[in-house]
Amino acid sequence: MNNFNLIIRSLFKKKENNIIKILSLGTGLAVGLIIISKVFFELSYDNFYPDSERIYLIQSVAKVGTAGNEETKEYVQVSGAIAPGMKAEVPEVESATRITYMGWKTPFYTPDKKYYTGTFIMADSCFFDVLPRPMIVGNAKEILARPLYALVSESIAQKMGGNVVGQSIQHESYPGRRITIGGIFKDVPENTHLKYDIVVSLVSIKNFSYDGSLDWLGNDRYLGYVKLMPGTDPASLAPAIRQMQERNQSMEDMKKAGIDLSYTLLPLEKLNSDNPEAKRMTLLLSAIAFALIFTSIMNYILILISTLVNRGKVISIYKCYGAEKKDISKLIFGETFFHLIISLVISILLIFCFRGTAEEILSVSVDSLFSLRTCLFLGIICILISLIIGFIPSYLFSRIPVASVFRNLTGTRRGWKMALLFFQLLTTTFLVTLLVIVSRQYDVLVNVDPGYNYEKLLYYRASGMNENERQKIIDELRALSEVEMIATADQLPFYSQSGNNVFLPNDERELFNIADLYGADENYLSLMKIPIIEGKGFDKETSNKGDVIVSRKFADKLSEIANWKDGAIGKDIRISEHDACRIVGVYNDIRIGSVSNEDRRPSAIFYSDKPAEFILIKMNELQSDNIQKVYDVLKKIFPEKDITLPIYKDSIVQIYYSSRQFLNAITIGGIVTLIITLIGLIGYTTHEVNRRRSEIAIRRVNGATISDILKLFVKDNLWIVFPALVCGGIAAAIAAAKWMEDFSEKTELSPLLFISCGTAVLVTVLSVVCLNCLYTANQNPVDTLKTD
Repeated sequence: MNNFNLIIRSLFKKKENNIIKILSLGTGLAVGLIIISKVFFELSYDNFYPDSERIYLIQSVAKVGTAGNEETKEYVQVSGAIAPGMKAEVPEVESATRITYMGWKTPFYTPDKKYYTGTFIMADSCFFDVLPRPMIVGNAKEILARPLYALVSESIAQKMGGNVVGQSIQHESYPGRRITIGGIFKDVPENTHLKYDIVVSLVSIKNFSYDGSLDWLGNDRYLGYVKLMPGTDPASLAPAIRQMQERNQSMEDMKKAGIDLSYTLLPLEKLNSDNPEAKRMTLLLSAIAFALIFTSIMNYILILISTLVNRGKVISIYKCYGAEKKDISKLIFGETFFHLIISLVISILLIFCFRGTAEEILSVSVDSLFSLRTCLFLGIICILISLIIGFIPSYLFSRIPVASVFRNLTGTRRGWKMALLFFQLLTTTFLVTLLVIVSRQYDVLVNVDPGYNYEKLLYYRASGMNENERQKIIDELRALSEVEMIATADQLPFYSQSGNNVFLPNDERELFNIADLYGADENYLSLMKIPIIEGKGFDKETSNKGDVIVSRKFADKLSEIANWKDGAIGKDIRISEHDACRIVGVYNDIRIGSVSNEDRRPSAIFYSDKPAEFILIKMNELQSDNIQKVYDVLKKIFPEKDITLPIYKDSIVQIYYSSRQFLNAITIGGIVTLIITLIGLIGYTTHEVNRRRSEIAIRRVNGATISDILKLFVKDNLWIVFPALVCGGIAAAIAAAKWMEDFSEKTELSPLLFISCGTAVLVTVLSVVCLNCLYTANQNPVDTLKTD
């Protein structure tokens, strides 16, 4: 037989539903394969560095407290001298480097006041020895050894005009400090934990902040990296690292303070994949991708098997002309492979037609998703799909008896079809239920009460400005009738906060670590509606520089440790970086960080009589016209600046961007899966109705009503639908519970939620069954019997 001609001729045959099969398979593959690519992208973080398997991030491990009551804390930040110290004192360390961030997506400008945005880091001259990037212009080691010199990425250089070597730039937070561009490097790929656009030489740090690059203890702001000699086991370096500490750190003083500090090495390639949140996300995305592709495959096979009766005679005729089982198998395999190729073409077109949507949902460019390694794996998946969708139909069709050409083929193959339908319905229920749960959890994330009020609130970051400039902004904004209140603060609660340690006067024991919110003015608590539950808040007339208000958790913990029966109000304490302080008030605990990454440490706010970095603007009404007036005031004061005026609530929502992406992925996956399942259900019920046309006609002649006929088919499907709904709901509950593990606030997984989702799927399925059966049930039974 000329199989190719037969395949082409059968492509557009109406009763074989090939177009529907191909379109549903192509759509499922488009979404499924791009989600799989995202999973591979997450698992491939930092593997682009040469010898990446030998590169490690240094982690601090601090045990705080007395024996038997120790609290272990792990930090990826270290003191400045740790990384170069390992290079100097641990022979197995081939090279080492350390970096510190200067600003994430921070504005910077050129001498002619052109503004750009980039992520700044400061790094030592060995940075590209450990984490190399190809250089386009310049010698990285020489440039990073020069004060006030920097390297910029290729994309930043292009935005600035291309030939930027020798030009100077200024970081917005550090006006007056000119940084000279000495070289250009290739952009860092998207699949990295360390993203940056501008690398400033670390020897410049004293021009911007305290220089702790040679400190062995304290100022833990650095990320330290080491590259080990080939064949070195990082665990074997523990004794040498400990000896390095003993030679350079005051181990006895730390012991007296109740601290045991050590260092471990984390493999660079596993920094992302070992992250619990990333693990859960990749696991759930894998489940969604599998559900989509599996549903598409099941749907293709279900529709194909539903054509068994129509194609049975054709297959039998082929056998009459000498075709053997292997010939039939080749024909079916060839047909399914051809359909798969067309489906893949459709999926590729869909991906690139909707690449903007895909990139927004997955937060990564399509070009980065489809690396050579990923494409090879996707090719293997496509081969497996080809085998699956080819083997089952070819097995069934090759077993069709030759006698079927002489009589009606009545074999229903309902076992196959019901099994396939069961898995499709299970997958649909799983995704629909998971979609509802994730949607409810996302609503909790963005709307849960953090313990303070941020409605109608804008904020402006006045970094790099002096006291007079900040005060001018405050005075101008207070003059606007649209502004209700102005306050300033050094930190906003939703940011990750620095930590400082609490001590009692004349006692060197470290009691506990706090989330330090630093300074705020007298209006901050009122504007944020943070209630004072003991003592008093800040007051411009009576508050002093050393006054501090602490959270309820802070006050309770300190009172218990110090055995203060009368509470913490009025007590003197010491807090590292602030020294002597007096507690004047206690406020209710507020959320520090986010629901998904909550900082559970006690917190404290210090009084500041000077305008702080963040200017908080409470509006009477948060309308576009009012926001524009605030923007115009800022633009009038600083016409050369690129003014950014975020809405506080929008910033809160932005924290949960990854959860929103996950919700969007499930939404698209759920919709596509539901459509594919309904297509399969329509194909199945159409075949069943056609197969039982005579039975329906006879029942009608004997007095059965339309509702009786519909009940017959509904009842016939219920026994497979109910188990699928239950199994899908259970799978969704397990997946949702896993995803929500680290959320401090969780939506309720009530039985009513699962019953509602199952009922919605059930109603949709039964509606499709009834509508599809209605046409045949309404036909004249006499005409049907005449035809049959």
